[in-house]
Amino acid sequence: MSADLLRAPGVQPRKRLTILGSTGSVGRSTLDLVGRNAGLYEIEALTAYENVALLADQARTHRARLAVIGDPARYEALKAALAGSGVEAAAGPAALVEAASRPSDWVMAAIVGSAGLGPTLAAVTRGATVALANKECLVCAGDLVMKAVARHGATLLPVDSEHNAIFQVFDFAQPESVDRLILTASGGPFRRLSLGEMRDVTPAQAVAHPNWSMGAKISVDSATLMNKGLELIEASHLFPVPEERIEILVHPQSVVHSLVAYVDGSVLAQLGPADMRTPIAYTLAWPERMRTPCPRLDLAALTTLSFEAPDPVRFPALSLTRHALQSGGAAPTILNAANEAAVAGFLAGRIGFLDIARVVERALEQVPRHPVDTLDAVQAADQAARAAANRLIAELT
Repeated sequence: MSADLLRAPGVQPRKRLTILGSTGSVGRSTLDLVGRNAGLYEIEALTAYENVALLADQARTHRARLAVIGDPARYEALKAALAGSGVEAAAGPAALVEAASRPSDWVMAAIVGSAGLGPTLAAVTRGATVALANKECLVCAGDLVMKAVARHGATLLPVDSEHNAIFQVFDFAQPESVDRLILTASGGPFRRLSLGEMRDVTPAQAVAHPNWSMGAKISVDSATLMNKGLELIEASHLFPVPEERIEILVHPQSVVHSLVAYVDGSVLAQLGPADMRTPIAYTLAWPERMRTPCPRLDLAALTTLSFEAPDPVRFPALSLTRHALQSGGAAPTILNAANEAAVAGFLAGRIGFLDIARVVERALEQVPRHPVDTLDAVQAADQAARAAANRLIAELT
């Protein structure tokens, strides 16, 4: 480990950071690490969608230059909360893009859903180092984003624990030596339920993840295993391995975060606690490592590490995502947008848990799969899929 990350404040130039989605779980964990390493970092911009009070508190505490609230109706509240602080206030989608475009060395892209695509692309096109916690960017517009990364010389570092694990053990110097990637999944809270029992699952049950602390939408995606399907699509863009050589394996203990199998029979895995600060720290300090307050893994205390294949009948989201990836064009964009709408419908009590996959499947059948080689094309496909999904939800209500 380089001593650079352990030096006293002021000895080295401070890294300037922008955190898109600072009030979410990933954003809060990132700021926790920043606060524990005073003097190493300074905050250029923080953004949130609607949590004015927390955003203002974060901006004041970390002396951010800019704070942006995504909901324009909350601008005056943010401005009032920051009065006298010296922190600039802004609001709206254009301001989110502006925040990402400002001169920072490192950008945490943690805005949930397709709303994060525009700001993330803005950071990429100025050649920033982007810590990607928003999987929808690569799901909705993987080819577009990766071409922009190459064209503008940006650095993309995966934050999702699974992709971060693969990134740590993948031999990029010899990608031909990789036989397959293995993404692990906790299996969510319902992996032992029958289809009949899953039919009666409530939103409160679905957001109670057994291992990780996450937002409601991501927790529901974990319960349906849609998150793992989206991660499969994301992995196909991040790593030079075709879809048919990316596997998903249920690992309830969430200790082995993912694995890379090599042609000689070796399998390399990254293990760690179920704490997002570990992968965040890896991207924050990259290419170095930094100390974190995360609990240390006690291998002697682990009585069981189990693995099992996911059940495609009870978790149809996995086959839907593979089909969308194989279909290409707008299919992954449609899948993601329809899933966001269906999850929102489920959380609002309008449809049942099993209806989420049904809505996504029918939206994939109904919405044309045009090429999505521009941001406008991505947004058009996204809007068409949401409209179709909402119609389907209304039919089920």
